[in-house]
Amino acid sequence: MYLHIPKTPVPKPMLGLEPESWAFRAITIRFVTYIQQILKENHFSDVIVKKLQALETDIPVAPIRFLHDPGAPDEAEWNDFIAPYEGMNWLQPPWFFTEHYFYRRIMEASGYFQAGESAEFDPFEISKRRGLELGIKPIEEMATRLNGWLGSDLSKAEILKSLFYLDLWGNQADYSLWPADAQAEEKPDHSESSDVNEYLLVDDSSRMLEHLLEAKTGRVDFLIDNAGMELAGDLVLADYLLLSGIAGQVRFHLKVHPTFVSDALPKDVGATVSVFGASDSMSVRNLGERLDVHLKEERLQLHSDFFWNSPLAGWEMPKRLVEEISESNMVISKGDANYRRLIGDRHWPFTTPFADIVAYFPAPLVALRTLKSELACGLNSGEVEMLSSKDPDWLVNGRWGIIQFYSP
Repeated sequence: MYLHIPKTPVPKPMLGLEPESWAFRAITIRFVTYIQQILKENHFSDVIVKKLQALETDIPVAPIRFLHDPGAPDEAEWNDFIAPYEGMNWLQPPWFFTEHYFYRRIMEASGYFQAGESAEFDPFEISKRRGLELGIKPIEEMATRLNGWLGSDLSKAEILKSLFYLDLWGNQADYSLWPADAQAEEKPDHSESSDVNEYLLVDDSSRMLEHLLEAKTGRVDFLIDNAGMELAGDLVLADYLLLSGIAGQVRFHLKVHPTFVSDALPKDVGATVSVFGASDSMSVRNLGERLDVHLKEERLQLHSDFFWNSPLAGWEMPKRLVEEISESNMVISKGDANYRRLIGDRHWPFTTPFADIVAYFPAPLVALRTLKSELACGLNSGEVEMLSSKDPDWLVNGRWGIIQFYSP
């Protein structure tokens, strides 16, 4: 029995079996590409190479099986997740389950939770590092902007709104869809303010800012998505929340193990702050030094939980997390995968109110998301018709964004 559920009847989940769907293409094409990328970028032992190659061969027709990862802290829980789908092929279970199962099987094959050469080794490390290196110029621009705003006459509301927009469009940097070194024309990018109104489908930023600025100084939580450029935007926003006194603490909720190619782990936060601190740019270096102090004084806190690596919907959140998150002044959900979890990765009518779905959530919530999967809510019917005509790939190409706010 869940603590809370959406206010409206929950529709069927997305499935990989749906012809021509994003899920079908990801399972049959992208999964294989990711494994080949891992094998190319890392020097695994022959044993691990064979396990990864066997996983590649399994997809999509081999039956879903239980984990063989003895001693792993999440093995028993994962086998409970797998039980309803054991024996199905990779296309038959809900897509959200299959996608998380795929990354958990990579952890099994690479020995992430086993003693040995690959213990706690991130097979996506090179992609993350490359993304941070190639994003250093935009990061310098963000840090310089923040420094300028800190010494200006702009109000807290004006600075916050600009930082939220920057953080939203930073979600376009997703290395599972567009490698860090992909050609510029291949990747969506319109982070400049002139593009905001054109591509922002829902903008609840005024309501969100009103709540945040009126709340007593407390804790702001982030459900973190990608490492690299997006994480840099999260850190800039967190820095300002702490410097301005809007938040007394900022808590980042991160993945326990590598998932979705570029999803951030606690170590990625530390590595990013270290890169900032060693930068040739004074603005970036100052940002890194401030963040290092925030971390040491525990004003910026890093929390990881296996729930964020699980195939569970948001309303299946364990009691320990419900209690923790309920203490937050506001939760900032970043990115597409966290959004899919919040609304259960299901076939909601696009006009379903966001608040009706996330009514279970235990704290004020703002979702910052660029659309990269075939689901949405909170839109009006005319808008959907316009988008379908203007941009047939609007649901998945990352060019469109939303800022949706809910307060319980």
